[in-house]
Amino acid sequence: MATITERIISDGTKRYKAEVRLKGYPTQRATFKRKTDAKKWVQDTESSIREGRHFKIAEAKKHTVAEMIDRYMNAANLNKIQDEHIGLHLRRWKDEIGYLLLSDVTTDTITQIKDKLLNETVRTGKKRSPTTVLRYMASLSTAFTSAVNDWKWLEDSPMRTIKKPRAARGRVRFLDDGERQRLLIACQQSTNKQLYLCVILSLSTGMRKGELMGLSWADVNLKDGYLILHETKNGERRRVALAGLALDLLKDYANVRRLDSQLLFPSNKSPTTPIDLRKPFKTALKKAEVDDFHWHDLRHCTASYLAMNGASLAEIAEVLGHKTLSMVKRYSHLSDSHVSNVVASMNEKIFGGA
Repeated sequence: MATITERIISDGTKRYKAEVRLKGYPTQRATFKRKTDAKKWVQDTESSIREGRHFKIAEAKKHTVAEMIDRYMNAANLNKIQDEHIGLHLRRWKDEIGYLLLSDVTTDTITQIKDKLLNETVRTGKKRSPTTVLRYMASLSTAFTSAVNDWKWLEDSPMRTIKKPRAARGRVRFLDDGERQRLLIACQQSTNKQLYLCVILSLSTGMRKGELMGLSWADVNLKDGYLILHETKNGERRRVALAGLALDLLKDYANVRRLDSQLLFPSNKSPTTPIDLRKPFKTALKKAEVDDFHWHDLRHCTASYLAMNGASLAEIAEVLGHKTLSMVKRYSHLSDSHVSNVVASMNEKIFGGA
């Protein structure tokens, strides 16, 4: 039931108090200068309540984007590696539009920030890649999804209809035999005594830099040749096999480990902080004359070498810790000979050796 009551205020002008009462729902009230506005509000409010939209809209007017992001971050319980990515993205969105009420966020608002992210120049001197911007958008979309489905703060996510930038083809930069040999020699000759071991471990296992630097001695089993990663990008623990040179070097390193830290690679400045290898690695790359190469490309090396040695995409995904095969399809062309052998074997079996 709806009522509109006319009243005269102190300055002699009219006001119209509208009230909507529906059984099972809280009473909704609003005041207007014009009766036509009051009637329209009554009709719209009754309709939105019956359709289940009204209270979601009301909640969206109570909460800001910053509140949504803070609540999501607190509930998500992100680990260090995830926080380096999702947390970084959401903090940027908070800086840009955190002040806005959820009800005021439009697709145009998001699109403007998306375009800004695409056109910004980053530390490398280049513009941010479409793939990176996609990740920024995915992080915000996840927070909006929680606001819609879990907290009922919104009726729908403004991210749903936004045109997304087209992701660039996945980078596949790996060291050829000559580059790898020169880089390893440069790392051995580095004044930083941990650099060579860390590069060997990265090449041998495909661990991310954050995963490697987060390792403690309690995570390492030298006897059986494996280590456990507790903090990974996808949030799941992963067992990493150690073999060959990487295992031998780590055994030697264990004999001279620092006793004031549980970290495998603590900083000289603080036993609770991992070592920073950016400068010595950059120096080694320059000395080895290896261009267009970053630490994360060591992970691409692992995947590429696995593919060229006949590993299946499923096996590569398991080594790298990917939940799906989509992320490792970029290496499929490197295992063409393996695929050809499989096809040849199948044909021989069903058609014979003719």
